[in-house]
Amino acid sequence: MKKIPIFREVAQKIRERVLDGTYVSSQRLPSEYELAKEFDVSRLTVRKAIDELIAQNILVKQKGRGTYAMQSQKIQSGRSGLQGFSEAAKAYGKESRTVLIQFEETPFEEKLWETLQADSRETIYHIVRLRGFDEEPMTVENLHVRAKYLPFESEKQLTDSIFQLIEKKIEIAYSHQEVEAVLVDAEMSRLLQVPVGNPLLLVHSITYSVTGVPILYDTSYYRADKYTFKNTLHRRI
Repeated sequence: MKKIPIFREVAQKIRERVLDGTYVSSQRLPSEYELAKEFDVSRLTVRKAIDELIAQNILVKQKGRGTYAMQSQKIQSGRSGLQGFSEAAKAYGKESRTVLIQFEETPFEEKLWETLQADSRETIYHIVRLRGFDEEPMTVENLHVRAKYLPFESEKQLTDSIFQLIEKKIEIAYSHQEVEAVLVDAEMSRLLQVPVGNPLLLVHSITYSVTGVPILYDTSYYRADKYTFKNTLHRRI
């Protein structure tokens, strides 16, 4: 029987640790030196094992930061219809975390007021939030919400589900989304803890009531290593 190369044996041990949760995606793996010492092999052997696991999308190397386990299961937006972030967290058995970065009344912008079909005298709130699952940053939300549809008593409530607050006033029915790929800049790198130049998903969406009233305009940045978006497309003939 052909002997398995030592680097493949090391790769298998590391793979098992990823699968059993010993190495999680938010935790940096031990250094090549530490792994070489633990497995009693050379650093070159460890490097070959890591390269193989990177090629298999089990590990990812981030320049200047180290090697991490890939997320075993990406969050699939749209899997269960239109959901808020808090609702999606529950669906995946995770706890959501929200940091309110900014809250203010939006200065008048004709294009935004037209998008939301708001009267020029109407107040629109601007809300920026950093959101995460189980202490891991996932998305930066940049929301514009028509004030008359967002009842709240304190800013603390704005770290809860915005959808649930809105639905105390009006029922949400659907959302139109556009998704594009962008690169992480310095600010997104700081907030989402990913290297500058990594890919992000930029999602523009407008959320409507059951009567077709636009309520919320959302421009959010999602980590591409954590999210996928699911849509159903119908062919028109």
